Amino acid sequence: MTALQTWWHVVLTFLKLSLFSIGGGNTLLQAYHHEVVETFGWLTNRQFSDLYGLAEAAPGPSSMLVGLLGLGAGWKHGPVWALITAYSAELAILLPSTVVMLIAAAYWNRWRDSPWRIAFERGLGPVTLGILFSVSVTVLKTANHSLIAYALSFMVCFFVLKTKISPLVFIGICGLVGVLGFVR
Repeated sequence: MTALQTWWHVVLTFLKLSLFSIGGGNTLLQAYHHEVVETFGWLTNRQFSDLYGLAEAAPGPSSMLVGLLGLGAGWKHGPVWALITAYSAELAILLPSTVVMLIAAAYWNRWRDSPWRIAFERGLGPVTLGILFSVSVTVLKTANHSLIAYALSFMVCFFVLKTKISPLVFIGICGLVGVLGFVR
């Protein structure tokens, strides 16, 4: 695949996904993984997992991952194409959904008492939760490859849900466990 073809596939991929980011950018993580790793093979599972971790650890919006995925897709064509592809991927994921949200925001209060608006808002909650559950399963499958890693993930999930300890503490502990070589 040429650099231009890769760029075009990246732009089309993220344009089509842009309008389905119900609940935020992370709700599309499974679709990102499917397209980037399984369909086009731009990245490996490990690279995808590493870029996801980097995007989550860095300050900024969760859509930063898309730029990193675009960077990874274009990297084999050189650093210039990688940057062009990264910026194009970010524009492709943000622009359509931003335009739709601006239009919706302009008219949303006009339909305040409409039964379809109320039904729409109530229906999005379960849909978003289902998508986020699916994303969690994808993260577990791509990041965890050993029994210790799975056990650590489930313990962190339990403690985050049952205590008021900051998730940053668990990120630090898990990072230390990885650095010490207990989890690879």
